[in-house]
Amino acid sequence: MAPVQRPASSSDSDPRYANIDEKKRKRMLSNRDSARRSRIRKQKQLEDLVNEVSALQKDNGQLSEKISVATQRYMEMENANNVLRAQAMELTERLRSLNSVLHIVEEVGGYAVEIPEIPDPLMKPWQLPCPIQSIMASADVLEC
Repeated sequence: MAPVQRPASSSDSDPRYANIDEKKRKRMLSNRDSARRSRIRKQKQLEDLVNEVSALQKDNGQLSEKISVATQRYMEMENANNVLRAQAMELTERLRSLNSVLHIVEEVGGYAVEIPEIPDPLMKPWQLPCPIQSIMASADVLEC
């Protein structure tokens, strides 16, 4: 909107121009107030986003720590399972040896010996009911 220019001969007491000046002054004040509210609103949005970033970074750190702990516990369990598998294989071998001795005693000595069956899971420890699946992940992938 082009500014209204007063004729050189008009006086400040002319009611037409006083009304225009008053409207212009009110519009300027309204625009200033609107701009101030807009700046305050934008500042608040910025603060909210900064707070959200901080909260998300904190959550990310906590999740990374939980993943690290879970990974450590997984590795400990995997090591314990490996020890138990090795022990099961060793015990299965011993049971086979004892069964062989019992077969020999039965054949040579003529004794009726009850020879226990070796259960399937011990015969094939690598065929467990729950298959083992390696999980390959590193904490580096999760860091930003």
